[in-house]
Amino acid sequence: MQLGEWIGRDNGEAPTSSVEGAADAPVPMEAVRGKLTANAPLDKHVWFRSGGKADWLFEPADVQDLKDFLEALDGSMPVMALGIGSNMIIRDGGVPGVVIKLGAPFMDVEVTGETTLEAGAAAPANKVARRAAKAGIDGLTFLTGIPGSVGGVTRMNGGCYGRETCDVLTDCDVIMPGGEFVTLTNAELGYSYRHSALPDGAVVVAARFEGFPGEPETIKAAMKKITAERGESQPIGSMTGGSTFKNPPGHSSWKLIDAAGLRGFKNGGAQVSEKHCNFLINTGDATSSDIEGLGEIVREKVYQHSGVQLEWEIKRVGRP
Repeated sequence: MQLGEWIGRDNGEAPTSSVEGAADAPVPMEAVRGKLTANAPLDKHVWFRSGGKADWLFEPADVQDLKDFLEALDGSMPVMALGIGSNMIIRDGGVPGVVIKLGAPFMDVEVTGETTLEAGAAAPANKVARRAAKAGIDGLTFLTGIPGSVGGVTRMNGGCYGRETCDVLTDCDVIMPGGEFVTLTNAELGYSYRHSALPDGAVVVAARFEGFPGEPETIKAAMKKITAERGESQPIGSMTGGSTFKNPPGHSSWKLIDAAGLRGFKNGGAQVSEKHCNFLINTGDATSSDIEGLGEIVREKVYQHSGVQLEWEIKRVGRP
């Protein structure tokens, strides 16, 4: 079943709605079946465990609920989708407008053909890799090394180990800022390195992927190797945001940072990882200003040392 067909379906659960924290909701109450919260803390939703609040946090009940909500909102305020929060800094001043957080109704992963899968935007990327392996679908093993959601990797063309989302994604379902439901092909997404042409405020709700036939045990072994390598080389157990900077052409960011003498460098409660220099970590009490400020110090010192200008890969959002 195409996720586009979910619009309007009965999932057997009674729809619920709630508005918490304020009476001046941005849309009429009849437009909401999910949960709408004013002044919602976002630190618990991001891996850095830092940052301010969302003016409004909306957790839709299903695809139709999100479509109706965005139609009712009618562009009256900015909208941002928040996935697993692994590659994001939420600034301390919080996020203006509405943050969309997709939950359980958007986490299904379904094998749709011999070499194809469909996944909800809230499903972790590694869940897609595991489901593909079980079905004997190869080519998606790299997704097990990306600590993000399907929506996030679709928007940002997430990748690792020489593969990117654009190599395996066929198309995706998106609700545009005004509430229009569209399906966009790989070509229409205009992919480049860690970037797509999706406009601000567009929310990915599902994506479809295609691999090629393989042996489940061989695929699982490759995934196990990726997981082991990540554990050995990256600060997996820390409060971090994943790779901080894009790799400049002809360079590895971590090598440039290390060469500039920044391994373990600190700014307030934020630190350049001792284990992998392209990871920043919250040592326990870092503010988002500490973390972003550390990143800017790293960029400046790397440029002074090597003449290479690092570009942020981590998305930084909200008010300073």
